[in-house]
Amino acid sequence: MDGLFEMGTVSSSDEPATRSGGSLAGSDHASAPLAVRMRPRTLEELAGQRHLLAPGSPLRRLVEGDQPMSLLLWGPPGSGKTTIASILSLQTDRRFVEVSAVAAGVKEVRAAIEGARTVLARGGQETVLFVDEVHRFSKAQQDALLPGVENRWVTLVAATTENPFFSVISPLLSRSLLLTLEPLTDDDVRGVIAGALTDGRGLGGAVGLDEDALDHLVRLAGGDARRALTYLEAAAGAARSRGLDMVDVETTETAVDRAAVRYDRQGDQHYDVTSAFIKSVRGSDADAALHYLARMVEAGEDPRFIARRLVILASEDIGLADPTALTTAVAAAQAVQLIGMPEARLNLAQATIALSLAPKSNAVITAIDAASADVRAGKVGPVPAHLRDAHYGGSRTLGHGAGYRYSHDEPFGIAEQQYAPDVVADADYYRPTSLGAEGALKERWERIRRRIRGT
Repeated sequence: MDGLFEMGTVSSSDEPATRSGGSLAGSDHASAPLAVRMRPRTLEELAGQRHLLAPGSPLRRLVEGDQPMSLLLWGPPGSGKTTIASILSLQTDRRFVEVSAVAAGVKEVRAAIEGARTVLARGGQETVLFVDEVHRFSKAQQDALLPGVENRWVTLVAATTENPFFSVISPLLSRSLLLTLEPLTDDDVRGVIAGALTDGRGLGGAVGLDEDALDHLVRLAGGDARRALTYLEAAAGAARSRGLDMVDVETTETAVDRAAVRYDRQGDQHYDVTSAFIKSVRGSDADAALHYLARMVEAGEDPRFIARRLVILASEDIGLADPTALTTAVAAAQAVQLIGMPEARLNLAQATIALSLAPKSNAVITAIDAASADVRAGKVGPVPAHLRDAHYGGSRTLGHGAGYRYSHDEPFGIAEQQYAPDVVADADYYRPTSLGAEGALKERWERIRRRIRGT
């Protein structure tokens, strides 16, 4: 049936198929891709995701068969979602059925659930229904999953790279346990590559990999184990075709058609390139900023780190000169979380250009720094009595709230009264520039301040 895959063999036309114990797609033959051959077979072999593997965790209970439950696996590509489904197919006594979110329709979904219900009614095995890329399902297709999940005719394991709170219907989300997978760390990816070099299912020691080439592959992988193994396989093939028993950087560059960007995410290059990126945006040079952005992206820098830097810059270097800058930066950060790489590079590029071209002002950081300096210096006088809380019993007898002027009752909604403690009553923290939208705010703030202080 199109869009429907069931593991195992069929003994007769009217008997349900049962799991025979292959990999997820039965593609563990010698010519299968390295990433498929090296797919972990047990939870202990799973790279990263330590937070999901503790004894008694939902994932362990499901794999070890103690407790059926439906899972939503949310994480970036190559973090182990499909691998977890594969481990379930290998390590449990349940039937394992996969529905393709790309090819299957409502008919196929209902057929899979009805088949599982029939087997269960006959006293047969429980069924694990795996749906990869569940966010591609329409609302009607997701609705078709609900009866099976609600009645426990199937144990649903659905995987998505997109935020399920946006892409999965609420009834399905509420009936499933959401597990969030984290991007693999550099050390996780190094371990995956090291295993593939020596394991008999992988390269079996046929070639070695020098340290610079390893660093290059780790950078290119960007936390994606599947991508790391795909590039390793290409580099190893290129080395063997040249008669080499060691994969070097030059061979790796040729095999994957990507130059080795000299960039250490924990070293000087990380800080130097990041510094140049921020200073280019601050200096309004969009071209230079895009160059450094591209260097970070191509080197596999964490896009969330880049997005965080832009959010900070939006307030530190632009502030109220363009009040939309922070909105733009936050939207880019949210897009990175929602979409992931490589597509999110477009959102980062848009934000980089917008922030580069925005008028600049450091008045926000100057203001908060000045206020913080006064507080650290001990200028923290008592709150004026008329501003103190007057809602509890006895507060009025203490003079709290006496003489307070309600701003909405005053002309222009501004009351002349003292707000700051005496020790900083004349403080002048916020000093807006005349650039961009802050120019209009500068005039307004000067008028408001004069009215408040009676000057």
